[in-house]
Amino acid sequence: MGYNEFFFFLGFLLFIFTMLMLDLGLFNRKQHVISFKEAAAWSFVWVVCALVFYTILLNYGHLIHGIDNFKELDKIVLEYLDDPEDVTLNPNDFEASLASYRSNMAIEFITGYLLEYSLSVDNIFVIILIFTSFGVREKYYKKVLMWGILGAVVMRFIFIFVGSALIHNFHFILYIFGGFLIISGAKMFFDKEDEEIDTEKNPIVRFASRYFTVIPRYVNDKFFVRNRQGVFMITPLFLVVLIIEFTDLLFAVDSVPAVFAVTKDPYIVFFSNIFAIMGLRSMFFFLSNVMHIFHYLKTGLAFLLMFIGVKMIAYENVLKPIGFKSHYSLIVILGILAISVIASLLFPPKKKVHGAATQANDGTEATSVQIEK
Repeated sequence: MGYNEFFFFLGFLLFIFTMLMLDLGLFNRKQHVISFKEAAAWSFVWVVCALVFYTILLNYGHLIHGIDNFKELDKIVLEYLDDPEDVTLNPNDFEASLASYRSNMAIEFITGYLLEYSLSVDNIFVIILIFTSFGVREKYYKKVLMWGILGAVVMRFIFIFVGSALIHNFHFILYIFGGFLIISGAKMFFDKEDEEIDTEKNPIVRFASRYFTVIPRYVNDKFFVRNRQGVFMITPLFLVVLIIEFTDLLFAVDSVPAVFAVTKDPYIVFFSNIFAIMGLRSMFFFLSNVMHIFHYLKTGLAFLLMFIGVKMIAYENVLKPIGFKSHYSLIVILGILAISVIASLLFPPKKKVHGAATQANDGTEATSVQIEK
């Protein structure tokens, strides 16, 4: 990592950390239920932040790789772009070439961000299922998601830059990723209903029960407690955090390769992933009560994954020769999402009666989780 890359990356992380602290209520640590209005406001803020970053890339994106001459620009274009012709390079006009490169980089970022943000919707389905299955009280959702997202940032960083190194040295891995995305999309399409979570047989619960002492009930919002004998124990709320972390890791296996189909630049993949993840918590509270309306969205995400998988496999030999440009992916993604939303509104789901988890109204938890002995 060069000098300019380091400071650009450091500045980005400092900005994300500051915004995250504000979002998580650094000056208001009281646990409370996130209202629809508050969630909508923060969802809007994170989308605006992503658009502002898009503008920054459009004007200063070359600073990420410290490009200050045409030779370096040409090297970066050849290394990270599927089709170097997407950027207009003119050795006699470095500034115009740089502007073309920044424009392409900004489009890659917003495409990757939209793709990752869309795929996060399916993650929300699963998180809702986890909270419901483990009987987590709604006022503790914020704390659990906070730690889940912080862990996700670290795991995505490792996953993305290790994946980039593998792709750079072993190009055939792209075809493996592509095939995996097609299979994942097909599985999502045919699995219409989310599977129920068995809290007793969950592998994370089994692992924690084997190596730690787990108290079989919630203790307000605590992750760890000590009993009267001073024995250190973890609570079911901490188990929920671990399960969400593990779930995000599984989703990263789908979503991160999908963004690599848009760009090979690990920084752009990371930036787009982080903005999407940061908006996930707010989007969870914003969409959790209305997501049932968009019942065709999961079908749309299935087609989205399969499209990205096909693009990864067929781009070089099929799509590129017929003139398919990288920015066409953005049009396809927007089209699939628009059709999914419109179809959901035109053909609303049939009403079903769902059971609901009961919770105590006093200060103690009524729900207990069965822990394997």
